[in-house]
Amino acid sequence: MKQEQWLYTISPKKSLIHLNFKEIWRYRDLLFLFVKRDVITLYKQTVLGPLWYFVQPLFTSIIFTLIFNDIADIEVGVGIPAFLFNLAGITSWNYFSECIKGTSDTFKKNQNIFGKVYFPRVIMPMSTIVSNLIKLGIQLLVFIVFYVYFVFFTDKGSVCAPQISLLLLPVLIVLMGFLGLGLGMTISSMTTKYRDLTFLVGFGVQLLMYASAVMYPMELIEQKVANGSIPKFAGVFIEYNPMATIIELFRYMTLGTGTFEISEFIYTGVICVVVFFIGLIVFNKTEKSFIDTI
Repeated sequence: MKQEQWLYTISPKKSLIHLNFKEIWRYRDLLFLFVKRDVITLYKQTVLGPLWYFVQPLFTSIIFTLIFNDIADIEVGVGIPAFLFNLAGITSWNYFSECIKGTSDTFKKNQNIFGKVYFPRVIMPMSTIVSNLIKLGIQLLVFIVFYVYFVFFTDKGSVCAPQISLLLLPVLIVLMGFLGLGLGMTISSMTTKYRDLTFLVGFGVQLLMYASAVMYPMELIEQKVANGSIPKFAGVFIEYNPMATIIELFRYMTLGTGTFEISEFIYTGVICVVVFFIGLIVFNKTEKSFIDTI
């Protein structure tokens, strides 16, 4: 009797660090289908629809400018418009926060699909990362429009100038995706047993924003630590927070404010990749038994 040849063989993963790119490529149509679903269904029954992509960063930047720069009198650099400074921070922060919030409930949100159909589970959180790239692209266009306005039609952006390091922006975006995906997969794996972590995600991300230099320059933290206004450990936490470094680098690339150190860039890259692999290990381990505990 002739032995049957199977097209696919589904077997347990032999390694915790397992990312089968060949299999993911085979299911690329499903990946794009999930991306399309995320983009279309999110604003399907809303009044403004995709306009929320524009409204959220603009209103947030206006509020930050009024509170932190006009009322609290935080200096963002001579010749740098405070609104543009805040918009740069919010644009880069939004991508990371949406990635981590979108992937942090992967197992819980898709338990019915995971329990019935086989496909590489990592495709689901990956689709969130890719779909958020569309939102990031729109918000980058908004940032460019206001950048052009301040630089060429006002005298407030006289010293704003993109740097040669702007060529590394795609790498910076990939690092944000790795960091958000790694943290999101870790949280998603933990919520299969500890449901209350779901309620802490939004709160925790909100707190992390204030520790990520979104609305203030890193130079201000160094000054506050030096004169004893804030504890040294708080300054160290912000300094070694990879998202604070990413936002500072993004501002330097686009506005020319702040500093760019290659050592900081390498450090951030290493941390993001390590966090991603930790998330992948936890995700792969949970994938084997999550259906029994969720």
